[in-house]
This record gives sequence, C-alpha cells and structure tokens, in this order.
Amino acid sequence: MTPLPAGNPQTASARVGNVDTEALRQAVTASFDTTIARLKDLVAIPGIAWPSFDPAPLNASADAVAQLVRASGFEDVRILRCDKADGTPGGPAVVARRPAAAGKPTILLYAHHDVQPTGDLALWETEPFTAVERDGRLYGRGAADDKAGILAHIAAYAAVTQVLGDDLGLGVTFFFEGEEEAGSPTFRTFLETHRELLRADVIVVADSSNWKVGIPALTTSLRGLVDGTIEVQVLDHAVHSGMFGGPVLDAPTLLSRLIATLHDDQGNVAIAGLVSRDDVSVDLSEAEYRADASVLDGVRLAGTGTIASRLWTKPALSIIGFDAPAVDVASNTLLPRARAKFSLRLAPGQDPAEAMDAVRWHLEANAPFGARVVFTPGESGSAFLTDTSSRAAGIAMWALGEAWGVPAVETGIGGSIPFISDLTELYPDVQILVTGVEDPDSRAHSANESLHLGDFRNAIVAEALMLARLNEDGLA
Repeated sequence: MTPLPAGNPQTASARVGNVDTEALRQAVTASFDTTIARLKDLVAIPGIAWPSFDPAPLNASADAVAQLVRASGFEDVRILRCDKADGTPGGPAVVARRPAAAGKPTILLYAHHDVQPTGDLALWETEPFTAVERDGRLYGRGAADDKAGILAHIAAYAAVTQVLGDDLGLGVTFFFEGEEEAGSPTFRTFLETHRELLRADVIVVADSSNWKVGIPALTTSLRGLVDGTIEVQVLDHAVHSGMFGGPVLDAPTLLSRLIATLHDDQGNVAIAGLVSRDDVSVDLSEAEYRADASVLDGVRLAGTGTIASRLWTKPALSIIGFDAPAVDVASNTLLPRARAKFSLRLAPGQDPAEAMDAVRWHLEANAPFGARVVFTPGESGSAFLTDTSSRAAGIAMWALGEAWGVPAVETGIGGSIPFISDLTELYPDVQILVTGVEDPDSRAHSANESLHLGDFRNAIVAEALMLARLNEDGLA
C-alpha cells in the first residue's frame, strides 16, 4: 500500500503510486467550464421540497439530475421515492450504481438537489434562480447548497473514468436526495427500503464547508438538532386593549418573557441537562467570526468559551419563527395566543430525546404569570463524530491537501445533518466522510448564496484523487 504524501501540488510528485495526480487535475480543469454550465442549469430549477410549494419544479430537478448522471456513463439510473407518514409522497431521489469489480470497495457519493426557499426577494442582489458569476463566485439559490455537491461528484467521477479507463474497478453509487432541506422526512424509510442498493464501504456526504477560502477541511463533527413549537395562551379570545389592558399581559409579551429564559445573561443556553464541551483543536478569532457572520458593530457576542466551541461543541438555541399579526395589519387588541418555533443545535454526545425532554421541562417550569404553555416537539437528529483514524479519512485528508496545495484541517460544523445517524445505524461498518464546497461566505439558506469557483474546482480535484486512490489501494 502506497503511503500518503503531504498535499502540495508544487512539491509532491505528479504520480502517487499508480495515481496520476496531474492527469486528474488536468481532466477536471478541461471540463470545468462545462461543469459550471451544468450547475447554472440546475440552479435555474426552483426545486423546493416543502409541502407548501408546487412539487413540479422538484420533479423537474430530479429529472435534470438523472439526465446528467446518465450522460456521465451510468446505465442503472433510477428516480425513487417513499411515502411520508401521512401517505403523501416524499421527495424524488436520484440513485445510480456502478458495481465494484472483485476485491474493490464501493463508495457512495451523496448530495441533495432540493433547495431552500428564497426568503425575502428584496434582499437578493441578483435573481435567485438565475446563476450569476461575479468576482470569482457563482451566485444563486443552490449554487453552493447543494447542487454544487452534485456536480462535484459527477465531475470527479468523469475525470476518474477518463484517466483510469478500464482500470477503474471501484464501485460507485450516486445518491442525490430530493428532500434534505425539508428535514429528510422519508430518509429512514428510504434507506430501509433500498438498503442493499445503497450499501457501500465508504460514504462521502458533500454537504458541508471548508475552513475558509483557500484552506480545505474534513468535517469531523456535526451538532445534533431538535426543534419544535412553543405556544403561550392567556385568553379565550382577543379583547380590546384599552378596555381590558393592564391586569393581564398579552400572549406575545408573555411568550417573549418565556423565550428570554432560554439563555443566561452571558448568552449561554440556560436549559439544564444539556451536554456542553470546550475541546476543539482549532479556533476562529472574534474578528474572523464577526466578519464571516456579518455581525453589526456594537453587537456583543454571546456565550463563553472559545468561538469554535460555541459553534461546534456547545448547544445553540435560536427562535426561527414567530406567529403574531404583522405590524401593518395589527389591530388594537390583547392577543390571546402566540407561537414560536425553536431550533436547538446539540453538542456531540447529546441524546436528542433527552434534549427534547429538557426543553419541555424548562418551558413548563418557567411559564410566565401562569400562562398556559403548549409544547409541540418537532424533528430531531443525532450529532456525528468521524473516526479520523480510518483509512478513508486518511485518504481524504491527503486528497484535500493535494488538491488545494495546503494541508487540510479537521473541523467541526455548527450545523446538523441528522440523517447521518441513520446511515451509521443501518451500516455500522461504513466509513463516513463529510466534505463540502462551501466557505464561510457562501451564505447557504440566506439571500445571495454563492460558491467560490476556485475552491469548487479544488473540491472536484480532491474527490477525483480520493476515488483514484481508493481504486488503487482499497481500504486495507
């Protein structure tokens, strides 16, 4: 087995064992304009898996992805879906499989083709579903999260098949989900239904971020997630604020007081019983974080411990929705009820069920002025830790460093990919790698989402190198 050299294309050999690193890099570069054109075409399809949106664009997105997969040489390409618990159809997933030759491992390459809604269009500087290149970045909804992940997989596979030809015996499966941004409601059922079709030795989830522009990262930890709604009820019906205001406080005011108990005066999550650690190996400076997160001047950062631990290994709670009348249509009444949706990110090692119970206990114990609190649990997902000693992780770190020309770093991500816990449960021996094409300024889920094109090309090169290396050495 060939050792893993340090990653620097200016000093490392153009050939590592039987892997022609320079030929793979040239193959990716030669087809990069075509890759970008295909990505722009995908961005133009507003495939949103949320129940309140027309499903036709989502189906069109799946069809377009399937066509790209067929064009890359796969013969066995399927569009599959499972029903949700309520009987309605789940999002369409594109699955394609190339069987492994004898003695070769199989790698499953995951990404998702559905996207987030646009939000307030007034905040976008360009049309969300018209991809626009500007200053070395590609702007558009899904340009980074996660249609770029799909094209990275397809382009890397194309480069490897071009360079290796008949020497490619690696098994490759594409799994492009169609409902990730809606919480993957049928993911577990989908895995159980197609367990053998999706079985692999290594799974690469291309839905994360690099450390910063020019520095690649392997994501080695992800926070878990629980969410739900909090409703406060104080009156049977709305009443005139002048006639009845004073002795009773309105529901939005009481809900606001309840929400305020969720953090202490320093901004730490104040829910008892949650796991919290401060043991990260790399850190962000406050200046870097403020710039990346666009924090306004004068706003004090919340929480204690290092910036990175607050992002990766400590819980973080946000109110992501609030039901109350809009200001422009508000009448002068005491509102009888108000509702908010919370999202709680969990530190690695936290049991989601225990976290949900902790939130419920806290809310019910802190009901302001005896108001009725109705807690409705929502989605939940476990955290994730990579086995960084695995052969696949070592190959990935080498490939990332080789592609970028600087050593890759191991990072955590404050976000969650709850379905990874399903993968690890159903495939306990699989080696899972979480990679990505985003950077701190990609603004996934926000207005003006974008992709750094230089890092995108490097990500494709890195994955091509990883596929070629797995084909040569396997996992022994």
